[in-house]
Amino acid sequence: MSLWTPGGEVPVNRRAEPETSPRSAPPPSTAPDEQALSLDDLTPEQRAQAEAMLAQMAEAQSQIAATPAEQIVATHAAGLYELAAIKLHQDPPMLDDARLAIDALAAVMDQVGSRLGEDGSAIRDALHNIQLAFVQINQRSGGT
Repeated sequence: MSLWTPGGEVPVNRRAEPETSPRSAPPPSTAPDEQALSLDDLTPEQRAQAEAMLAQMAEAQSQIAATPAEQIVATHAAGLYELAAIKLHQDPPMLDDARLAIDALAAVMDQVGSRLGEDGSAIRDALHNIQLAFVQINQRSGGT
């Protein structure tokens, strides 16, 4: 398993085999604050694994914090475009899902597209292209 970061994929090591002696969960009546485990409650192996995961999450957060928001938003906008394209290329096309992704991308671009720097115009072009593709595929599928 990996965690996406602006600097690339960061591997997250997970134990492939189930725990031989799992810890029992606190009873449902326990308050949320009392349900949290402390690192002191873990075996040395579990503690090392938890600390490594926490370090990886802290590094990922640090990378995200160091990346300009416009780049992250542009990446997510591009993901919406890709989602719409994937949905449109299914047999049969998944028009409702594609429409949702396209509408979400249009909403992002309407609200913040002008603040996405160089990527903004490329994403706006991609939005127009995917909207056109949607209309063509919808017409071929007998939609309105």
